[in-house]
Amino acid sequence: MQRTLVIMVKEPRPGRVKTRLGRDIGMVGAAWWFRHQTRSLIRRLRDPRWQIVLAVAPDAEGLTSRIWPADLPRAGQGRGDLGHRMGRMLRGMPKGPVCLIGADIPGITRKHIAGAFDALGRSQMVFGPAPDGGYWLVGAQRYAALPTGLFRNVRWSTEHALSDTLATVPGTRVSLLDHLRDVDTVADLKA
Repeated sequence: MQRTLVIMVKEPRPGRVKTRLGRDIGMVGAAWWFRHQTRSLIRRLRDPRWQIVLAVAPDAEGLTSRIWPADLPRAGQGRGDLGHRMGRMLRGMPKGPVCLIGADIPGITRKHIAGAFDALGRSQMVFGPAPDGGYWLVGAQRYAALPTGLFRNVRWSTEHALSDTLATVPGTRVSLLDHLRDVDTVADLKA
């Protein structure tokens, strides 16, 4: 079965991406950082072991954007909170192992992604914890339906995001990966 890596990206426009970082370094600087981070991340993670799909926002603009490589398939994220959009992406991918990441994790490597797919050989779901209580990766086997309550009542952008999400998948075999930092603020950028 095909392994699929979904990378969630937003059109890098000032005031529309990395707004918490933008409060620290300016909205133009935050958009510039995100644009270059996204390009670098995609380049680093290309690998014949998996298919990369870009989950784009906003949908119409992202589907036609010339910012990202034209050879990569794209899917619109659609409406809703982060949980709705991530659930839609996980459910919409082909059967088989699927991992989903954000584009704001500078430390991620092919080794991390390969480790996540390997963990899905033993577990139904996999999460990559972040030091702030959230997570940088969620993965699912996708041989069967995802848990029906997945991502319900999660307090996004808080220290409870991972624990809330784990509470939505009771009875599911879960593996946890290495901790990696995403970039939300200038302190994250410096770290």
